[in-house]
Amino acid sequence: QLQLVESGGGSVQPGGFLRLGCTVSGLTLNDVAVGWFRQAPGKQREGVACIWNRGSVTSYANSVRGRMTFDRDYAKNTVFLQMRSLEPDDTAVYYCAALGVSSDYYRCVLRSEPYTFWGQGAQVTVSS
Repeated sequence: QLQLVESGGGSVQPGGFLRLGCTVSGLTLNDVAVGWFRQAPGKQREGVACIWNRGSVTSYANSVRGRMTFDRDYAKNTVFLQMRSLEPDDTAVYYCAALGVSSDYYRCVLRSEPYTFWGQGAQVTVSS
């Protein structure tokens, strides 16, 4: 059973930087793929970025590619989503999600259905 605890988030001006953390318990980072999703008021949840940690294979939504990247702290079993050049359209509740991966290769996806464990959500607000 995985448990995910999110950290970070907050309010920032356009062009600013925030970092979201997703701490995984129950498996090591090398045994999971982690996805980040977001949901803005009145909109459907959308996939933002994901990573299969053991192979460092990543996928990014077109709207965030080049502005968001991953970092990892294996000692803390935490995956970070680093968000740069933030825009008002990035305002949303951000959720991390995870699934266990035992295969030798895995291409993570930006759809909700493979992910079986979810964090509690973190608010990100980009406003001047």
